[in-house]
Amino acid sequence: MTASIKVDICVIGAGSGGLSVAAGASQLGVSVALVERHLMGGDCLNFGCVPSKALLAAGKAAHNIRIAGRFGISSGPATIDAMAVRQHVRDVIASIAPHDSVERFRALGVNVIEGAARFTGRREIDVDGQSITARRFVIATGSSPLVPPIPGLNDVPYLTNETVFGQDQAMAHLIVIGGGPIGVEMAQAHRRLGSAVTVIEMARLLPNDDEELTTVVQDCLVREGIDIRTGVKVESVAGGDDEVAVSLDNGDVVRGSHLLLAAGRKANIDDLNLEAAGVAHSPKGITVNSGLRTSNKKIYAIGDVAGGLQFTHVAGHHAGVVIRNALFRLPAKVKVAQKIPWVTYTDPELAHVGLREEAARAQVGEINILRFPFAENDRAQAERDTAGMIKIVTAKNGRVLGVSMVGPHAGDLLQPWVMAVDQGLKIGAMAGIIWPYPTFGEVGHRAAGSYFMPKLFTDRTRAIVRFLTKFG
Repeated sequence: MTASIKVDICVIGAGSGGLSVAAGASQLGVSVALVERHLMGGDCLNFGCVPSKALLAAGKAAHNIRIAGRFGISSGPATIDAMAVRQHVRDVIASIAPHDSVERFRALGVNVIEGAARFTGRREIDVDGQSITARRFVIATGSSPLVPPIPGLNDVPYLTNETVFGQDQAMAHLIVIGGGPIGVEMAQAHRRLGSAVTVIEMARLLPNDDEELTTVVQDCLVREGIDIRTGVKVESVAGGDDEVAVSLDNGDVVRGSHLLLAAGRKANIDDLNLEAAGVAHSPKGITVNSGLRTSNKKIYAIGDVAGGLQFTHVAGHHAGVVIRNALFRLPAKVKVAQKIPWVTYTDPELAHVGLREEAARAQVGEINILRFPFAENDRAQAERDTAGMIKIVTAKNGRVLGVSMVGPHAGDLLQPWVMAVDQGLKIGAMAGIIWPYPTFGEVGHRAAGSYFMPKLFTDRTRAIVRFLTKFG
């Protein structure tokens, strides 16, 4: 038998959160075992953030060729080499992979063990016959695509985010079930790369974002030729290798060449034998407290598997909380959900932090809504990229409660507003900053300044100014 391994911390899952914990703990001088059953880098590197943004970049390049005429530049139609596009995606993954590799982490002093972990006790796991005991465990196993119980689905080939990037041939007509971030990003990327695309969503498009802003995204997608069906349910699917037919509850049948499921995620907990470790869980994931401890105080859970917001930056934040709790014994807690930003990388991008309008009204009562359109931004006009707006929600006293933005570079432009929400800043602090001209970011400055307009240009202030002019 292989000798058992004893370490200070054992991390299960080598996605972004697990890698951060393993690297941080090892560099702080404690012994670390890192267990991964599949690919280093997890979903983000191999099937999520990295390949999707690489594919979106390829789609945007093709789109820019098609619309170059608006700048007085003539060009021929874009020629799409599907295999070369997929190789571009693989090359991007390969360029980042060394940072997440087994070799790098072993060089950092981490004992990387390749295999599937299963708890055999409250402080012990088995990995393919290898026993590992640890003072602390960190479960960072992530999530996987949810396969909905649609009649006929088991008899039809379908794609998920784990398989769609392996398609080397162009898809004639991609049908996407699910209108969340993954669904709409993949819909736009494939449409711009030459496929016909239909999106089917039972609610509205991007239901977790402000509807006033998601309408801007939807209108742009429709103008690019994407067929969007919202408020309908999928009743069944049928077909074979060459065609798939999706029947909807309104009687319509959508026919295409490929089917992509983007209908949600599920936590990867099924094979961990959490009962043996005394770790409480539900279908949403592992139950944790504000410090990410599970019902077994020696075990933490971070990232998607912890059942909260499923973003790579959340997993990174969780990793820092666990390091402070487990190693420094500090009472660190995760940030409340309203302080966590997110971005959907469509074109235009859609970004958000804080409270949406409806939630703000319910929580604080009287609020102010500030808006400013990209169409009135000089840089946006210069670049002919004017779709979208910023929408700021403040309390009665001017405290910034939430910001939503749709437009060019919205994810980058959101950064100062993330700080405003996180630090409880008032709108005056944002209005008083000097923003460089001409930048897209001025939309936020102009919106912030509009907060003071009703108070500044009044009969009273005019009377004061007229009175002061009498003194020279």
